Amino acid sequence: MTPLRQRMIEDMQLQGLSARTQETYVAAVRRLSEYFHRKPDKLTEEDLRKYFLYLINEKEVGPATITIALCAIKLFYERTLQRQWPTLHFVRPAYEKKLPAVLSREEVRRILAAVKIPVYRACLTTIYACGLRLLEGARLQVPDVDSARMVLHIHDGKGKKDRYVALPESTLKMLRSHWRTHRSPLWLFPSPAIQQNATSSGAPVTGSSLHRAFGKALQASHISKRAHVHTLRHSYATHLLEAGVNLRIIQANLGHNSPRTTEIYTHLTKEVRATLTNPLNQLMEGL
Repeated sequence: MTPLRQRMIEDMQLQGLSARTQETYVAAVRRLSEYFHRKPDKLTEEDLRKYFLYLINEKEVGPATITIALCAIKLFYERTLQRQWPTLHFVRPAYEKKLPAVLSREEVRRILAAVKIPVYRACLTTIYACGLRLLEGARLQVPDVDSARMVLHIHDGKGKKDRYVALPESTLKMLRSHWRTHRSPLWLFPSPAIQQNATSSGAPVTGSSLHRAFGKALQASHISKRAHVHTLRHSYATHLLEAGVNLRIIQANLGHNSPRTTEIYTHLTKEVRATLTNPLNQLMEGL
């Protein structure tokens, strides 16, 4: 590791960024360096301008990718190299407000039933049943299950926050049944490669393996929606709203800082759609 990269990592550690964010930011600066075939500390402010124009006009990356690149590059040049360049404050990713895809309850059942490998099916089911993020589900540990209080203890979630989420009784039964198939002393969902060794803590399932398992199940279920693992979390929140659960409770379960983040799901419920659909059907009757 070069001294410059080590310095950047230390700056991110001082700022309290997660290990995952550190990896993402280091990769973003590396791509900048590879584009110009020069070390990043040898680049000029004009080089940065050209790079962001390349991302926007030629590569046509989305606003989220631009934002990550901008945050990483700003941190590297302003904090690590102490260069205050106006270009870094001039770049503004296009604002987008997109509604997420949501699966119906029947579609969720069909997809989960189509997951072939038991450990992936159990993990994806838990992600939906508890509204978890991908890695929150993948890295669940045996002590995280509080069966007396019927909650899961989520450690080190987004923003390094812990929280408790409600655990459905059927999900607890499923977790107990699944654990008896591998008896890992640590992980609820151990990687299939280490499940044969009950004395080894091993490693949990990976996010990429869960993505692949979900994609195959989505294809097998013949559902055409652009869904992915995180869609299970969106669907969980929407289904709770449809069931009449208070928005504040859903916000706490999801681990959102602001209720405004959770309010997006109010646009996705059947009740909201019905306020337009029913009058629209009456209006168009006979046409």
